[in-house]
Amino acid sequence: MPNLFSSLRECLGFSQSIKSDPLMTSIARSDMSCKLPIGVATIVIPRSILFIFIFIYSCTSIDISTQSEQSSEQDIINEQKVTTNKEQPIEKINSIVTEEKNNIIIDTEISKEVIILFSNKSKENFTKQFINVLELATYNKKLSDVSFNLIFFDNEDELIKIISEPEQKGKIFIGPLETNYTEIAKNFCDRRFIFFAFSADSELAEKCIYLINFFPKNELEQLLSSLNNKSKVALLYPENIYGYKINGMIDEVINQSDAILINRSSYKNDLSNVRDAIKELGKYELRKYELERQKQILLTKNDKESKKRLEKLRKFKTTKDYDFTHILLADYGINLLQVAPLLPYYDIDPNVIQFMSTGVIDDKNFFLEPSLQGTIFPGIEKSKRSQLMNEYLKIYNENMLRISTLPYDLVGILDYIYSKKLTYNQALELLNSSKIKFNGIDGEFYFKNNVIERELDILEISNGYANKIN
Repeated sequence: MPNLFSSLRECLGFSQSIKSDPLMTSIARSDMSCKLPIGVATIVIPRSILFIFIFIYSCTSIDISTQSEQSSEQDIINEQKVTTNKEQPIEKINSIVTEEKNNIIIDTEISKEVIILFSNKSKENFTKQFINVLELATYNKKLSDVSFNLIFFDNEDELIKIISEPEQKGKIFIGPLETNYTEIAKNFCDRRFIFFAFSADSELAEKCIYLINFFPKNELEQLLSSLNNKSKVALLYPENIYGYKINGMIDEVINQSDAILINRSSYKNDLSNVRDAIKELGKYELRKYELERQKQILLTKNDKESKKRLEKLRKFKTTKDYDFTHILLADYGINLLQVAPLLPYYDIDPNVIQFMSTGVIDDKNFFLEPSLQGTIFPGIEKSKRSQLMNEYLKIYNENMLRISTLPYDLVGILDYIYSKKLTYNQALELLNSSKIKFNGIDGEFYFKNNVIERELDILEISNGYANKIN
């Protein structure tokens, strides 16, 4: 804990001199962030539980244009505002007193102390960047009079104790990150809490649990809905958690589109049988046999046209009469970079067959792979987030992680809740309304059944870039 505490204080601009006295309940110290004009206070509490508060209050104006010259060029600073104008009243939201199951439920004010929950097992570099992004977003959104209380826990018992302690209702929690801890948080919805959690398990989204992540079902829906009724899709997936998830949901998703699913094939996660899986999917042996049969027929003919066609066919290993028009590659990381080149090797030609992927391919490393040129996937062009990434790099002297747009967009939601002075019931009404969309770094979004949904574009990889095509 001491090393992590020191690194967090350093990343937030805390001074190096802070003491804790076990005889005292807590010791508080205020400091100014060295990065941004934000007042920062820390409270250290015994029993190895760390609390970090970030208080925003009026400060002397400080020009950070030297840190981010592009801040005024685009509307990144004002991203995440609800499409309803901030100065205009929100469309009808529940009154302060609501009636549910014939019982009168008195509404609750939203607490201005936001609690951030981190497991001590969370990666330190991600933790530091998460806090940096919250700090930057808080400054850019001009969110004031709100404190962020960062608490680390070691196990489920500590988490239960932490969540149980607040007597005040209407608390907002950021986290947990992990699925098993999110399951615990579900038990506290009757306390009128709101949890913005980051689990990838959409089944945990209910009641007061709102999940923020990049969800493949949302991406698949956007991707497959862009295909026409002549599209025939084949699925190639690894036998791992992600591959099984895509395979398990594709039938439901594709049935809502105009496309049809023709075939599917899987391979072991260690790629030991990936060549066989690709040949099976593309009917390589059958198409190879058919090509050889055609060649033998042409060899028996002496006319000019037959000889010309025979010369053409000799350039190919198989025929090009595929059963499918599109192939969905449901893999990621280094495995995808190894699988993709095998497709054209076994005559699944990317010039004939449209390669597709999900948002996991949204990385520069994939944009440079020759076999993936022309591949399409759902997402938002990098230019939409480049200003924020450049701003973060200049201020914190490190590259912004792709997933760090998640906490940035979340602050925009908090900004709206607090600026509108929404009550607990009104906040739930806001989050449960798909009619109200937020402008996020990764596109417009809203919550559907407590899971974040994004309106995405279709991007195509070309010469090191991913460009919008729809």
